[in-house]
Amino acid sequence: MPKTQTRDDADDFIASIDPAAMRDARHVCKIAHARRALEAAERDLQTAVDEARAAGDSWTMIGVALRTSKQNAHRKYGRGST
Repeated sequence: MPKTQTRDDADDFIASIDPAAMRDARHVCKIAHARRALEAAERDLQTAVDEARAAGDSWTMIGVALRTSKQNAHRKYGRGST
């Protein structure tokens, strides 16, 4: 896939392939599905962290929930890091 294509373009391309043209399209489709689920989970996690911070939870507690340090949690999920 050329770098100029967007994710939606790639999804459309995969969907347009006749499964008979591939040895087994199930695997490629499963990868695309898992990627979309991962992206949704990452958005949900960011929302949960934002809500925890808005409720007054500390970066220490968020780090514990994420199984990482408070510094790493802040670096990855803090304001301006997304």
